[in-house]
Amino acid sequence: MRMHNADETCGIAQAATVLGDWWNVLVLREVARGHVRFDALAAELGLSRKVLTERLGRLVASGVLRRSLYQRRPVRYEYLLTDAGAALLPLLVAMQDWGDRWVLGDGSLTGTAGTESAEHARVHALTDTRLPDGLELPGTQGADLSGTQGADLSGTQGADLPLVSPDAAATVLFTYPGTGVVWGEDIPGADGCTLENRLFREAWPEFRAAGVDVRGVSTQLVHEQQRFARAEEVPYALLSDAAHRLAAALRLPTFRGAGRLRHKRLILVVDAERTVRHALFPVVDIPHAVAESLRLAVRLTGSPVVR
Repeated sequence: MRMHNADETCGIAQAATVLGDWWNVLVLREVARGHVRFDALAAELGLSRKVLTERLGRLVASGVLRRSLYQRRPVRYEYLLTDAGAALLPLLVAMQDWGDRWVLGDGSLTGTAGTESAEHARVHALTDTRLPDGLELPGTQGADLSGTQGADLSGTQGADLPLVSPDAAATVLFTYPGTGVVWGEDIPGADGCTLENRLFREAWPEFRAAGVDVRGVSTQLVHEQQRFARAEEVPYALLSDAAHRLAAALRLPTFRGAGRLRHKRLILVVDAERTVRHALFPVVDIPHAVAESLRLAVRLTGSPVVR
């Protein structure tokens, strides 16, 4: 890419030289989704082996991807995000948010989505797909409602926790915009996060009796989640997607509110093998959605426990 002399000190211009073109951006999108091997990338993108080899080489040379050997005979590599590459995920999510709103949508700012929207199609396409391996997010451990904390919540970083509980027969993973947020504008579908968490808290004994775990995800920082978890005695883990790793991996719908990109409200019911079995989106009737997630999760485990 030919650059003007003034571009030498322009961060936008320098980033553009790395992202380069359409294919570089889509390669990064697929790596973020967990498609890290050459054949998987080629299949997802429909790209010729020659062009894909060229794009991967450029991204490795630019320092946003690194090669990791996983097979010696014949030699095969996985392509993984470096720290610099992971730092591009918020940009990818922001591009998706812009495209959903201004290209695929009518420009309205909303915390929900219509059933005919591209966001609706993407979320429901997650059914029968497997969550990416090794994806963990910093978060809070659940509090014991008898008064004892399940973990020390005094720190601000939080422990990295898996998306799916390794000890549960199923996991209900729900995303929400954020608790304790004063919205600067009327955003349809944005309110109700505290209610949703309280309803999951109330249903927690029935989830646990059926061997089901619950994990809430927002783009709030861990210390914000910790304060809320202590105040509300949240018994399950809250995970922070402030770095947008989950949003990029699953192409989850977002909206911009109160100064940051936030998850739209949805619920995934995931089995012990990390496969999404049910997707609830959009979530408009919060009490119904919480009750439905319990019913679906209990049915998935085969437990006789029913509300």
